[in-house]
Amino acid sequence: MLGRVGVWSMELRGAARPAVREAAAELGELGWRTVWLPGLDGAGVLDDVGELLAASPEGNVVTGVLNIWGQTPGELSKRVAELDQAHGPRTVVGLGIGSPAGARAHGLDYGSPLATMSHYLDGVDASVLPPERLLLGALGPRMVDLAAGRTAGWHPFLVTPGYVAQQRERVGAGPLLAPHQAVVLDTDPRRARAAARAGIGMFLGFPTYQQNLRRIGFTDDDLVPGGSDRLIDAVVAHGSAEDIARRVREHHDAGADHVALHVLTAPGSSGLPLAEWRELAALTR
Repeated sequence: MLGRVGVWSMELRGAARPAVREAAAELGELGWRTVWLPGLDGAGVLDDVGELLAASPEGNVVTGVLNIWGQTPGELSKRVAELDQAHGPRTVVGLGIGSPAGARAHGLDYGSPLATMSHYLDGVDASVLPPERLLLGALGPRMVDLAAGRTAGWHPFLVTPGYVAQQRERVGAGPLLAPHQAVVLDTDPRRARAAARAGIGMFLGFPTYQQNLRRIGFTDDDLVPGGSDRLIDAVVAHGSAEDIARRVREHHDAGADHVALHVLTAPGSSGLPLAEWRELAALTR
């Protein structure tokens, strides 16, 4: 359903804007079958999903990922049923546990991440969202195992082909593994690393990501503010279109089913990275 590669984009939020709808239509024409939208706290993301489905009648939209705190399982199921009625079953919901602060902001108890997520999945209407239309944002082995057992699979953020290989060997061939991969189309390493740090550097300070990066071999020397060059080069593919294609192949060779490409641009730039999406569209073929 998702294809081998997709576009992951913060810029496609606020999808009622004409420029975003036009971009979504062009992505479909270029061959991008799947668009990933970061769900953040949930506010407005399903409205954006509807706009993108309308703009690209053949495309799929995945939330990557939607924190569970912003809507109950019943509310989520109802909204997806409405999207299906209007556009067909082209929505895949990626769910994430978020943070204790996110739970508190909604007056809820974070609890045990595994138990809380499992309880949320219990409440989802399986007639609307069967397991094959659900993913989890997961990194560590216990949440990955929950994803493999209760959903189609998982969408890990800030990982390497080495992580993909380790987890594929551990979990086996069945569950969908769809890593996020940040990319910078710039052959100057200094500029590319600056764009990478501006785009994803803040995430490197989050405890969940630090813990996983340590699991896959990075150390205190790498987990400095903004990340070491070694870490940046490992989690952000940069260079020419062929360099990006090489990293995508490494993920697939390691066992990924789908790679969600997050284009990062130079610090201070704004707008949709249309030129980059057009250049990378060859990866869809």
